Amino acid sequence: MRLTKLGHSCVRVRKDDRTLVIDPGGLTPQGDAFAGAEAVLITHEHFDHYAADRLRKALADDPRLTVYTCRAVAADLGDLGDRVRAVGEGDALTIAGFEVAVAGQKHEIVHPDVPRVENIGFLIDGEVFHPGDAFTVLEVPTLLVPGQAPWMKAPEMIEYLRAVTPRRAFAVHDGLLNEFGLGLLDNQLKGEGERQNADFRRLQPGESVDIP
Repeated sequence: MRLTKLGHSCVRVRKDDRTLVIDPGGLTPQGDAFAGAEAVLITHEHFDHYAADRLRKALADDPRLTVYTCRAVAADLGDLGDRVRAVGEGDALTIAGFEVAVAGQKHEIVHPDVPRVENIGFLIDGEVFHPGDAFTVLEVPTLLVPGQAPWMKAPEMIEYLRAVTPRRAFAVHDGLLNEFGLGLLDNQLKGEGERQNADFRRLQPGESVDIP
């Protein structure tokens, strides 16, 4: 399996010439984010994970493309019929040749006065877990760990890594950071990776890594 980090929280997962894309939202600048994809997985409705106009265009351009997402996003795309499928925690599906399990229910708290939206995470082939905007704890080898957000503090990222104890963790959700913030994130991941004797780091946009 090959994992490619795109902008912000978006990743592309490829295996045996088949491809999934997760969370190609408004902070993902790559124009080819959907290239070769058979399915798109969307964790929740926020703009940095879900760009409706962009997704609709991709669906219009490629008639084989299918979306799997939470109920709120599925409702927003309801006119597209069975090309958009609502999934929730506990679901297990085969999507484009990948075994996909769904875990998680709610977004982390953004503000005390803002209701929490639905948020689901996707576990791909029992190997790679994208939690969206939540600290959903699963026993997984590879975690796509949120690196920065208005709803989290750096100690919470470390606590999440310690709760999951993955062999590998690659940062996502870093699109609001400047070069100094990215450097700080790199150091935090390196330090915690050394503590756990694990591979924790941030992939550059467009960088790929092969997952055993």
